[in-house]
Amino acid sequence: MNFFKLKEHKTTVKTEILAGITTFMTMAYILAVNPSILSASGMDSGALFTATALAAAFGTLCMALFANYPFALAPGMGLNAFFAYSVVLGMKVSWQVALTAVLVEGLIFLVMSLFNVREAIFDAIPTSLKHAVGAGIGIFIAFIGFQNANIVISNVATKVGLFDMAAMNEAAEGAPYMFSNVGITIILAIIGILITGALIVKNVRGSILWGILITYLLGLICEFTGLYVPDYNIKFYSLIPQFNKDAVVPSLAPIFLKFDFTQIFTAKFFTIVFAFLFVDVFDTLGTLIGVSSKAGFLDKEGKLPKVKGALLADAAATTVGAVLGTSTTTTYVESASGVLEGGKTGLTAVVVAVLFLASLFLSPIFLAIPAFATAPALIIVGFYMIGSVAKINFNDAGEGIPAFLALIGMAFTYSIADGIVFGIVSYVIINLLTANFKRLNFMLVVVAILFVGKFFAGAIFVEFAISVIVLAVIVYFVGFRNKKK
Repeated sequence: MNFFKLKEHKTTVKTEILAGITTFMTMAYILAVNPSILSASGMDSGALFTATALAAAFGTLCMALFANYPFALAPGMGLNAFFAYSVVLGMKVSWQVALTAVLVEGLIFLVMSLFNVREAIFDAIPTSLKHAVGAGIGIFIAFIGFQNANIVISNVATKVGLFDMAAMNEAAEGAPYMFSNVGITIILAIIGILITGALIVKNVRGSILWGILITYLLGLICEFTGLYVPDYNIKFYSLIPQFNKDAVVPSLAPIFLKFDFTQIFTAKFFTIVFAFLFVDVFDTLGTLIGVSSKAGFLDKEGKLPKVKGALLADAAATTVGAVLGTSTTTTYVESASGVLEGGKTGLTAVVVAVLFLASLFLSPIFLAIPAFATAPALIIVGFYMIGSVAKINFNDAGEGIPAFLALIGMAFTYSIADGIVFGIVSYVIINLLTANFKRLNFMLVVVAILFVGKFFAGAIFVEFAISVIVLAVIVYFVGFRNKKK
């Protein structure tokens, strides 16, 4: 225990263990939610569960060893939605290519963390856009939650609309949908949202996880009493866990090392990588700063000691997570729950990692949890993320309009990447037209040019040239700026 310097940090083994259990309870929902989201891209849900648990355990252990902080990591919310819905389904890219982009992002992060350039990238993006990205992802995630629960469905007249069983049956050219499958699950999802909200109001630890489990248990009761009737033809499966003694832990084989490098030199691939980088940079640094301020880890200048180790842990976790077969692994804001419980060292993180490994043997339960039970978690996570919109200065139109476009662009285009494009390009153009040159920096302008150019660069040679040149310029500029500091 000397490694964690418990006495120096004025904590005890008991306190650290309790803090670790608390942190795990508040973020264990990811074990059910991540496979649910990423499986929409065609990936195997069982393998995704194993990859999620292993990536979380590895990343959290790295945080303990590299930085001795009580922070936990796991595949990030928002980034998994971007992976499945924006990249794979939206951009029509295979999940293997998307997974390759995550690997490349992780490797770039490793280099950036070693040479201390992550902070420079963070500083180059306007504060208003940083907050808009977080809020926009919150809306996007909540929208996915409403869709997964069928509370909101596609509608010919208005594009989207409130649940309408007649419209669903008309689209299905039959009548497979009825109260005993879709109807009862919508009611359960709404109940789950309200229960989760009530638990949060009462400050119950692990509210999101408890919300999922209670909704799931209500679903089981409905299945046992006949209120819910599974129909495999329309993907309403049985909620009863299927325990298989021969394969308790699902195999990683369907997604392990499944990379596709055929599109690595295209502008589209570069855009995907940059979007992952953009969101992960702000998510990680924002989480580290926010949780560290609550824990009292920041120094008098507002800087975080051992931040290099923390960022290195994040980068290593993303790289290994891609190898395992999951989307970007990042530091979780839910770590604050363990900090508030008294966790001050990496021992808290070790406890979280051990619990993630132990959860591998409960895979039948987590994999049996349906989309209507995890939907409340997505909606509530959206609630937490939308809070950053209050930090946007809408009184300044030069800041507020680009932030607004980025925020609504994510939900309306069903793409986090397109929302980021709206925000950066509009910010640069508006401030150029109004001669507010002090608000612009070289890196931001180059990125805006890249985003505009990607809509016109069709030839493979042009795509390759744009990708290589812009990446080189950005890396050189950020590295030069960091050295100058």
